[in-house]
Amino acid sequence: MTATATPSFDLSGKVVLVTGASRGIGRASALACAGSGADLVVGVRNADDGVALVSEIEALGRRALAVEMDLAALQTVRSAVALANGHFGRIDVLVNNVGIGPGNLAEDVTEDDFDYTVDINLKGTFFTTQAVAKLMIAHKSGRIINISSQAGSVTLRGEAIYCMSKAAINHLTRCLAAEWARHGITVNSIAPTFIWTDGTRPSLDNPDFHAHVLSHIPLGRIGDPIDVAGTVVFLASPAASLITGANIMVDGGWSVAGG
Repeated sequence: MTATATPSFDLSGKVVLVTGASRGIGRASALACAGSGADLVVGVRNADDGVALVSEIEALGRRALAVEMDLAALQTVRSAVALANGHFGRIDVLVNNVGIGPGNLAEDVTEDDFDYTVDINLKGTFFTTQAVAKLMIAHKSGRIINISSQAGSVTLRGEAIYCMSKAAINHLTRCLAAEWARHGITVNSIAPTFIWTDGTRPSLDNPDFHAHVLSHIPLGRIGDPIDVAGTVVFLASPAASLITGANIMVDGGWSVAGG
């Protein structure tokens, strides 16, 4: 491969599927990829959730398709992947963004809570990845980006099952990177700290909790969705072509500070 003078972050001609794309990190990632030239498949729980986002992407001059995906119902995932492939003819990049984290002290975790967290964060992520990877294997290329969490590397009180699931995602990333490298597929994960989203805002708006979180982040601020989306674009781009099996911490230094 001939080296170029400058790295390229251009995603023109690529089709990117983002799960959980209707808000937060997923929405920011979809718009960032579109802004870098990609066409988008936006995975949403309900079709209506994707209407506004599709319009925003099209306003950027890119094509977009909303598909209904419920990671707790794997048939919807397989149908959505088939629909996207039929519409665009390929999926070049998968961003696995869906994840849940119901908090509870370990001694109070119920079997239903355990099963639901593992079903979405692990089972749903794996089988979504498998469905898309089969298309990528046929094309001999692809990028898979798992949105993990700092929780896969540090301990968070009351989040034992969520932390366990994200640690598993980090190792699954390494396993798939090793297995699918021969097909020209890279597999990486991104591990954000607390990010301002609709889901985290109720907790982060609590001054005491906000101060507690900031006390663990050396850079001194809560993240924004675009902080994660920028890393998504990088890993999807030609600039990251030799990176696979990595877990990139987007945590303001929480993990290195021994949080």
